[in-house]
Amino acid sequence: MRIHPTAIVSPSARLAEEVEVGAFVCIGDQVEIGARTIVKSHAVLDGVVRLGADNFIGQGAIIGGFPQDLTFKPETASGVTIGRGNIIREHVTIHRGTAENSLTTIGDENFLMAGAHLGHNCAIGNKVIIANNCLLGGYVTVEDGAFLGGGGVFHQFMRVGRLAITQGRSGFGKDLPPFVIGADVNKVVGLNVVGLKRAGFSVEDRTEIKAAFRLLYESDLNVSQALERAREREWREPAQAFFDFVIAAKKRGICGFRRTTAKDA
Repeated sequence: MRIHPTAIVSPSARLAEEVEVGAFVCIGDQVEIGARTIVKSHAVLDGVVRLGADNFIGQGAIIGGFPQDLTFKPETASGVTIGRGNIIREHVTIHRGTAENSLTTIGDENFLMAGAHLGHNCAIGNKVIIANNCLLGGYVTVEDGAFLGGGGVFHQFMRVGRLAITQGRSGFGKDLPPFVIGADVNKVVGLNVVGLKRAGFSVEDRTEIKAAFRLLYESDLNVSQALERAREREWREPAQAFFDFVIAAKKRGICGFRRTTAKDA
């Protein structure tokens, strides 16, 4: 274990083997840090924070800070749980849960670029990329393999589906289904075909996902009618997961379709 002499580490904190703590880092009483994790200078880890092994925490990152919720009480027992193998770059902020015993959760092998903000009770899956200066409100869910473009804004309680990708400087207050490309404000502009190939989806799965996308977005049916039509046949797991995500959408619904033009290209 290597702890810089200027770091402030609570004697109650639990640090595993081979952890590195940089200059002027502050680590609070209830923090646990897994093996081989690196915490760079001026980072602050406070509250009930659990980090797995092999994480990288960049300079000035703040993990476990109070949520930006006017109803939050400082004595609330809430926290942040982070898996293993994540890269969390400079000045990322990750706030603890806002309700008693609630958590903000991050899975494994994610990459959070500089300046990203995760509000209270967000749930991030595995192998997600969140680019610079993205803002995620409270209770945002991001499923495995999604890519959020730089400067994107994500309204509280919305969901981003598996392997979805969003354009930089876009904004979303409605759910963004799996496998799609999101852009502008609450718009879908196509399928993440390259992402599906890179993720190893079979030709058969990709073909069905395309058929599911066309049924939902490119037919003359509304969402309810498209879902009813989808129930008339059996789908392979990825395409069925696409429809299941849409079925689970709450009051705000899902992002609508915007056809791309030559100008967009």
